[in-house]
Formats: sequence, C-alpha cells, structure tokens
Amino acid sequence: MYITIILLQTLILPVVSGSIHLAAGGGNPLLVFGIWWAFWGVGTRLVGAGVSQILKPSRTTQGILGITDAGANQIVNELGYANLGMGLLGLAVPSLPEWGIVCAASGAIFMGLAGVRHVMKTGKNIKETVVTWTDLVVLVAVGLGVVGYVVAG
Repeated sequence: MYITIILLQTLILPVVSGSIHLAAGGGNPLLVFGIWWAFWGVGTRLVGAGVSQILKPSRTTQGILGITDAGANQIVNELGYANLGMGLLGLAVPSLPEWGIVCAASGAIFMGLAGVRHVMKTGKNIKETVVTWTDLVVLVAVGLGVVGYVVAG
C-alpha cells in the first residue's frame, strides 16, 4: 500500500491533474505540471510523511531505513516537523502559483538531496528504493515548474 501511495503522489496524480488543468484552462505546461508536482509530490507527500514521522517515527526508522535504535526516533520526529512545514507550503501552490511554486521548491530540493543521498546507499529495501527515485522525480518536475514560472514571468 505504501509504495502505491508514493507512486500515485509522485507520478500518476501530478500527470492527471496537470493534464486536466491544461485541457481546461491552458497555460505554460512547465508551470502547470510544476504546480501539480509541487501539490502532490511535495505537498501531500511531505504532509503525510511529516504526520507519520511525528506520530509513529518507527515507520521511517525501521520500515524505510532499517534502523532499530529507538534513539533515532527523536531525529525522525524533528524531520517530521520539517516535512510538515514544507508540505504545507506545497499544498498552497495551486491557490497561490505566483509564489507557491518557488516556496515548494524548498521541499523539492530537500527531497532531491535526500534522493541523491539514498542513491549512494547500498542495501536499500524496496520502499527506500521507490522513495529514492520518486524524490528525484519531484526535484526535476518542480524545478522545471520554477523554470516555467521564470519564463512565463
């Protein structure tokens, strides 16, 4: 179920939402798809991760990272606060595209850097592998949205 949700948030729903947006109202495709990748990939994904990491940090420490040391839960809780804050900005993007896409870029950069770090890690489980590559997709898609915003300027 976890992998399905991640794939929906970072691949399927942004494409569907962006396509509907373009069909209904047109616009710069880079910006439009960037908006929807920011909403789904940064917004819903980081809010969900943040809430999960705050309420049940062991899902991340044990389920994704394979760490059994209970001391790691405090770090994951604090990561959850950061994820929640960046995710809330991502949720605002469709309503405030002028500045929202740039604010959501912080979450995309965070995800992209985490993805790069995960790429270099050996022995990843399937959940971590999916998170790794979808983090990088979000970075690229939101980055292209920022480029679309600048070009549309």
